[in-house]
Amino acid sequence: MKSPLTLLTISMLMALPTFASDLEQRTTLDDQSSVAVTIYNENLALIKDQRKITLDKGFNKLAFRGVSARMRSETALLRSLNPSIQLHVLEQNFDFDLLTPQKLLEKYTGKQVRLARTNNATGEVTIETGTVLSTNNGIVLKVGDKIITNPQGEYIFDNVPDNLRDQPTLVTQLTSSSDKSQTVELGYLTSGLSWKADYVAELNSDETKLDLTGWITLNNQSGTTYNNAKLQLVAGDVNQVQTKLLGRSPARFEMMAKSTVANDGMAEESLFEYHLYSLGRQTTLANKQIKQVSLLSTNSVPVTKQFLLRGNDYYYRSSVGELGQKMKVGVFVEFDNNEQSHLGMPLPKGIVRVYKNDSKGNAQFVGEDGIDHTPKNEDVRLKLGDAFDITADKKQTDFKKAHHYKPHNVAYESAYEIELKNAKSKAVTVTVREPVPGEWKILKENYPHQKSASGTAEWQVTIPAESNKILSYRILVQY
Repeated sequence: MKSPLTLLTISMLMALPTFASDLEQRTTLDDQSSVAVTIYNENLALIKDQRKITLDKGFNKLAFRGVSARMRSETALLRSLNPSIQLHVLEQNFDFDLLTPQKLLEKYTGKQVRLARTNNATGEVTIETGTVLSTNNGIVLKVGDKIITNPQGEYIFDNVPDNLRDQPTLVTQLTSSSDKSQTVELGYLTSGLSWKADYVAELNSDETKLDLTGWITLNNQSGTTYNNAKLQLVAGDVNQVQTKLLGRSPARFEMMAKSTVANDGMAEESLFEYHLYSLGRQTTLANKQIKQVSLLSTNSVPVTKQFLLRGNDYYYRSSVGELGQKMKVGVFVEFDNNEQSHLGMPLPKGIVRVYKNDSKGNAQFVGEDGIDHTPKNEDVRLKLGDAFDITADKKQTDFKKAHHYKPHNVAYESAYEIELKNAKSKAVTVTVREPVPGEWKILKENYPHQKSASGTAEWQVTIPAESNKILSYRILVQY
């Protein structure tokens, strides 16, 4: 048996007035003269919606239709942009319970509806009046002295309840000092709008340079469309109180976020302790749409490649013997975010996906890594994976207690041997990075080390093609 909801006459619903009160002034997206959208990293956006309307002088009930379904109504601020007109908001209600057959039946619980039934044999239509008792897990209707569950037929409703709308609506009670045409602006914060940065990098044949393209991916799940919007994006970690409200009003945001865009691309500027990216053209953000716009594009960025074998600090405290066979050597690429490298703009956090052409000229994916917000003149370091042809065998060859010196309480002397193997057809250089605890001193080594940090020793070992090299060292550690 078909659900009676599927038999509800939609044409009857469409013929009903969407709003219960004829005294309501209504403004729709057709009245919109401008909309500005500023999107932050953490599922947050500031909307500034300007519309041209005419109000009565004195008291008005204004229904602002087409707002975000995920508006934070406590942040809404309505004002007139006409200096000679004063608006005073008395009350506002956000109606986000949207009109559907199920919602309409729920609102009529305890009220009377008419039920139209058609005799399939004769085609005769009979209409009965009943009371909706429940809509939980089905429909319970009382018709006369009978209780009917999930009755077949078409429901006829007299009107739409005041708090049920066909689209999200902010209903404001206000007074206006004039009945002349004016432009008003509704500013508010909303969730449901987000953005992220994605980057595509292509390495050249000798892996010394890359071409970099950046994209902004916009996701609109807010429940409304922003037509021909002025789009701005804020990169940075903006504090929110329990993810509900920022410590600034929309009016304050407006003062902080003004900028001038010079072209159709993304213009960047500082904003408080964040960075603001402004699109130099208008764009439409349709509801339930993912859109991409270009952030940057540059060629021939110098890049360095590094093979890194990273150690641990636990084996400097005890005797362990074998430490690993065929250990993985990480592969990293690094470039500078400066003007000399054809970059030099703050890069929003995102994922960098790296490609390289094979011998036939086909681009192949070689790895990806995430980057955090990266200021100008900082370096970008990406781990793309582990080397296939470069491995390491590592062991502790000696361990013993040693004489310690005050103020230390204990000292250990240990020795290590790391065999680095290169199966490539060309020489490579591997960085061996060892985190060493306590106060330490290298007693003996066959390659010179660098103390890159207080607790880190590094060796650079060059391995010829299809060959191997052994790094050995003895170290004293005191605690």
